[in-house]
Amino acid sequence: MNPDGRAMNGRATRRRPRRRPPTLRLGPILYARGVQGDRWRVSACILVEGEEEPPDMVADGVRLDVPPRFLQEWPATPARPRLSWWRYDFAVPRGAQDVRVGYGLKDEAERWYFQVPGTALRPRIAFVSCGGCENEAEIAEKGLSRNARWAHLLGRHRAEPFHLMLMGGDQVYADGLWRIPWLKRWKELPPARQAEETPPPELAAELDDHFLDTYRHGFGQAETAAMLASAPIVAMWDDHDIIDGWGSHPDRVQDSATFATLYEAARKAFRLFQLAAADEPPETVWGPPGTHTQGLIVNGVGILAPDLRAERRSDRVLSAESWAQMAEWLVRFHGCRHLLLMSSVPVVMPAFGLTERLVNWWPGEQAIEDDLRDQWRSIYHQEEWRDLVRHLAVFARAARCRVTVLSGEIHMGGVGVIRGRDFEMWQLISSGIVHPAPHGFAVDLLERAMRGREELFDGMSLEMPPHPATGKTLIRSRNWLSLVLEEDGTMRADWWPETGPAPLTLKLPALGPG
Repeated sequence: MNPDGRAMNGRATRRRPRRRPPTLRLGPILYARGVQGDRWRVSACILVEGEEEPPDMVADGVRLDVPPRFLQEWPATPARPRLSWWRYDFAVPRGAQDVRVGYGLKDEAERWYFQVPGTALRPRIAFVSCGGCENEAEIAEKGLSRNARWAHLLGRHRAEPFHLMLMGGDQVYADGLWRIPWLKRWKELPPARQAEETPPPELAAELDDHFLDTYRHGFGQAETAAMLASAPIVAMWDDHDIIDGWGSHPDRVQDSATFATLYEAARKAFRLFQLAAADEPPETVWGPPGTHTQGLIVNGVGILAPDLRAERRSDRVLSAESWAQMAEWLVRFHGCRHLLLMSSVPVVMPAFGLTERLVNWWPGEQAIEDDLRDQWRSIYHQEEWRDLVRHLAVFARAARCRVTVLSGEIHMGGVGVIRGRDFEMWQLISSGIVHPAPHGFAVDLLERAMRGREELFDGMSLEMPPHPATGKTLIRSRNWLSLVLEEDGTMRADWWPETGPAPLTLKLPALGPG
C-alpha cells in the first residue's frame, strides 16, 4: 500500500480508523462470583465517559474476548459529560496452585492483576468496613490520613495477595444528601409534616447524581481503587450506604414518600456499585425479591452475608419470609470447615437494655436512639437475635462447622464469643478502615460493660475477652482484618490497627473433617 492509503493496483482503500481509548472515570472493580467446576468466576465493572461502547476485555486463561454488558447511564449535565457503567463476566481456569491473572481492555496497554485461589491451597481473605465518615474534614482535624489503613492493606496485599475482600457495611457515607436543597428543607420539618410532603419529580435524578458522586469519591481513592481492581469483593450494605439509621426511624418517617425515593436511589446505587447488577441479580444473591443476601464457598470456607437493611423496620431486622429461608441458606454450607457470617451489626455484644429504655423514656428523639435500635441486642430485636443464634448453633452442631461472625459498625475492633453445649461461635469486629475511632469516657464505659460473663438461653454464655497483647477488649484505632485458613484447618485472624501492637492474632480451630 502506498503512503497515501491507495492500494498498489491504484484502487483507493479506506483505512480503518483506530478506536480512541475509553476514558475511565472509575474502575475496574472486581466482584467475586464463586467457584464453578474448575473455574473461578468474577465480574469486572468500569465507568466510562462519552457516548461510545467500551471495547471487549481480555484476561489470561480466558480464550475468548469478553464483551461488555451495559448496566446504567447518567446523562450529561453542565458539570460533567455522559457516564455509563459496564460489566464484564468471565471465568478463569483453576489449578492446584494459585495463579496470578492479568486482565485489561482489548488493544489497551494498561493491565490489572488478581490472584485466583488454587484448589490445593487455603484462601486468604481481607475484611474491611466503614470506608468513609459523616464529615471527612474531621479525619484531618484528628491528625489522620484518610487512606492510611487502605495503604497498609494494599501493601500487605501486594506482598501476599488476598483472594477475596469482604466489605461489611458503610462502604460509603451518603449523609451528604442532606445538602440537596429540597431534602435540607424537608429534614427541618416536624415529623408529622415530613410524612405529608411529596418530593418533587426531579429529586430522583438529583439523588442518582449524588450517589454516583459518593461512590466515585469513595471507590475512586487511589489506594481503595487499587484494592478493588485486584481483589474480588463480596459487599453488604449498612445504614450509611443508604442514610444514617435506615430502618430504625419511626414508622411515620420510614413510610414517607421522601424516604421511599431516597431508598430507591440508594438501592439502585448499591446494586450497581457493590453487586455489579442492574435488574437481574447474580447467582450469588439469594433471598426474597428486593433483598440482597449473598453466599458463596471457596476451598472449604463458606461466606454468608444476610441483607440486614432491605427489610429492616423499627421492630424487626428480617421479614418472616427471610427467616423462613435461613435454615435453607445454612444447609448450602454443609461440608465447609468454616462459615463466615457477615453481620454489619455485631451479633455477640452485651445488651444495652437499660440505656435504651432510658433514652426512650427521655422526651423527644435522642441522637443515639436509632443507633441503639440498630443493635441485635436492642429490646426491639431480642427474639430475632435469639432465633439467629439458635439457627447458627443448630447448623454448627449438625455440620460440624465452625461459625465465625464478621462485623463492623462500632468504629473499633473487638472480639466476642458465645459458648454452649458442643457449640462455640466467635465474633470478630473490625471497624473502620477510614472512619476514626471514638475516644473518651463513653468508650471507657463500653469497655467496662463488656467485661464479665453473661448467661444467655439454652445453656449458652457470652463473653468479650480482652486481647492478650493489650489487656483490652476494644481496639481504639482504625483497623482492618485478615483471615487465613492454614494447612491444619485453623483460621488465623489478624487485626492490623493503626496504633498499638500489630497484628493482634486469634486462632480458631476447625470443627469439621479436612
